[in-house]
Amino acid sequence: MSTFTRNSTSTSTGSTSDGKNGTMNGTTDGTLNATTTEADRRPRLSGMTWLVWRQHRAAFWTILAATALSVAWIVYQRGQLVDFLDGYGYPGKSLDEAGGRLQLYSDAFSFVSTGLQAIPILLGVFLGAPLIAGDLENGTAKLVAAQSMSRTRWLATKLALAGLVVVVSTGVLSAVFGWWWNPVKSEVSVMDWTSGAAFNTTGPVPVALSLFSVFGGVAIGVVLRRTLTAMVVTFGFTVVLQLVWGHFLLSLGNVATVTTNKGVTGENGFPSLPHGAYQIDQSYVTGSGDLVGWGTCSGSQTDAARQVCLDKADVVGWSVQYLPMSQMNAMQWFGASILLALTAGVVAFFFFWGRKRLV
Repeated sequence: MSTFTRNSTSTSTGSTSDGKNGTMNGTTDGTLNATTTEADRRPRLSGMTWLVWRQHRAAFWTILAATALSVAWIVYQRGQLVDFLDGYGYPGKSLDEAGGRLQLYSDAFSFVSTGLQAIPILLGVFLGAPLIAGDLENGTAKLVAAQSMSRTRWLATKLALAGLVVVVSTGVLSAVFGWWWNPVKSEVSVMDWTSGAAFNTTGPVPVALSLFSVFGGVAIGVVLRRTLTAMVVTFGFTVVLQLVWGHFLLSLGNVATVTTNKGVTGENGFPSLPHGAYQIDQSYVTGSGDLVGWGTCSGSQTDAARQVCLDKADVVGWSVQYLPMSQMNAMQWFGASILLALTAGVVAFFFFWGRKRLV
């Protein structure tokens, strides 16, 4: 009797233990399978994309982190600006009467815009120049060329990832900076829209400038094949690019002209320009429609003598050339299209000539 009981107990215990083990094993296996399936569903980089990202991840993450911090600071500054404008009573009250209270916000715009204008230079020097020059210098390019992966795919992946990081970072900064500036966009006292501080930091221009600077730096690196030398030359290239771009900036617009025939000294003699318009030039206009310099008769000693001189020259009014602020977006897209076309030319150079020098 007791023996049966012991055996039964032992058997029962063994069965129970086996049942528990079976349950635990089943649960564990199910959990592992579910976890593995969930992990497999997560997007992962692989192949050449993973290799390029891992090789340059320090530069890519630094750029993205700096972008995130800059965006946070700009959002904070915009909140401060809006609070000031609401408390001041703008646009009901002119900001010309704000005096020193506006200077703090103008300085903030100046500081940030200076940093944003430096981004194409920094990206060209520290991302573009070493991107391939480093691989050519340390022999990585030869190693890649010896693998089954083609040089064309390797080069395309490098350019695509670098270009994506540049577009995302500069595009976000451009949008956020424009959003910050928008409440006072028409106020020249805050920031003139024709200056590089505004024109080169909003819209598509910073994206196009940065892409051209980075890919130009890559091309320089491919030609020179030395990282440090390429960085120095790229710095000079990007600085010259900024200077040339600033010189031709105003030529991107269509100059408008307005004339008057009510004299030049009367209260309503000078033409009224649209708010925010940038004046390019002004001249006197004669009765026959000819233009004479606005300095004509400036040597007259008295107002009466000056009027006699103007009457003798048959001056009847003013002729003023200007760029309306409404052209800003069109000018930016036109300029950006030129820069992107140049960038496409540089990319074509990579694939039709530079590709042969990757070993």
